[in-house]
Amino acid sequence: MIGAATILAALALAAWFYLLLGRGLFWTASERLPTSAPDRASAPPVAAIVPARNEAKLIARTLASLAAQDYAGAFRIVVVDDDSRDRTADVARGMAAKDGRIDVVAARTRPDGWGGKIWTMAEGVHCASEIAPDAEFLWFTDADIVHDPATLSRLVAQAEAKECDLVSLMVRLHCRSPWDRLLIPAFVFFFQMLFPFRRVNDPERPEAAAAGGSMLLRRAALGRIGGLEPIKGALIDDCALARAVKESGGAVWLGLSWDDVSIRPYDGLSGVWSVVARTAFDQLGYSGWALAGTVAAMLLVFVVPPAVALTIFAHGEVAALVIALLAWFMMAAAEAPTLRLYGLKAWHGIVLPAAALLYTGMTIDSAVRHWLGRGGSWKGRHHRPSAAGS
Repeated sequence: MIGAATILAALALAAWFYLLLGRGLFWTASERLPTSAPDRASAPPVAAIVPARNEAKLIARTLASLAAQDYAGAFRIVVVDDDSRDRTADVARGMAAKDGRIDVVAARTRPDGWGGKIWTMAEGVHCASEIAPDAEFLWFTDADIVHDPATLSRLVAQAEAKECDLVSLMVRLHCRSPWDRLLIPAFVFFFQMLFPFRRVNDPERPEAAAAGGSMLLRRAALGRIGGLEPIKGALIDDCALARAVKESGGAVWLGLSWDDVSIRPYDGLSGVWSVVARTAFDQLGYSGWALAGTVAAMLLVFVVPPAVALTIFAHGEVAALVIALLAWFMMAAAEAPTLRLYGLKAWHGIVLPAAALLYTGMTIDSAVRHWLGRGGSWKGRHHRPSAAGS
């Protein structure tokens, strides 16, 4: 008679066969910008929009990297200060004094129903229409990212070559502490699993996603979707924008970057936890059933294999041990390409179950915060998404 441990291990193994072979080969981490030099004759005007709130410690490095872009076309940089309580605007104005392509503006009072970052982005679009009216592309970039000098040229070249309306990069996240090394590659791995990049990049498939830290958007596409107002209440604004663009008939492309780096450090486990708990339940559509299914799936796929293998002396099912070890090996092997992106050895994949268990806890906490009316808190603001934006 087949025991319960063997059945659970077999289900987990079957899940891993599906994930490795039937989900767009997400785990290969192969979607990258071409490294070949772009055609410099094709360099349409671009305006970068940098939403900034309390970024005084980081924004100078971000603006310096933007000013250093090796781009043949016209390029302007619009920094939108979102009521910062530190010296963000002063630091940005200091950079603007050194480079006439940088403009610093203050966001107007945020109207009801708008998320903070979305409104700041919209303010940047409004200002760019006056500062750089001929810009064919808008490059939304966070104020904590240092870009490679060739990034803009490569983004534009990719948009032109693939006829895309939205090209975005998941930049390399800050990953130095032991908690970072456990959680950050796992986060990138889970994001790829949730939104297989090859499927996102296929115009014939409905999957849509973007990475908000670096998004190049064709201005005509923004006009076609009615600007940012249709997604004004979205908590996960990047993916909402990608869905709007793709549903309007536009193509999107999403890839990983090694050369563009987020310089924002995380405050250990608590820092990552707060970031994920802010949005995880939104991704599940605020559904208790979706939450239950997600928790069950995470436990089965990531926790059951090591749990069955490490409790062999309790259940005594040798077949379960063999199956569980195989599933655990497949899990670790699947994370290896993402781990290499972060300069980590493949053996780090054996602790992916621990990261999965923590992310499951973050997702549950996100739901609890929402039910208690404390969800969506970010940079000192509380934001409850509107029905239109969720």
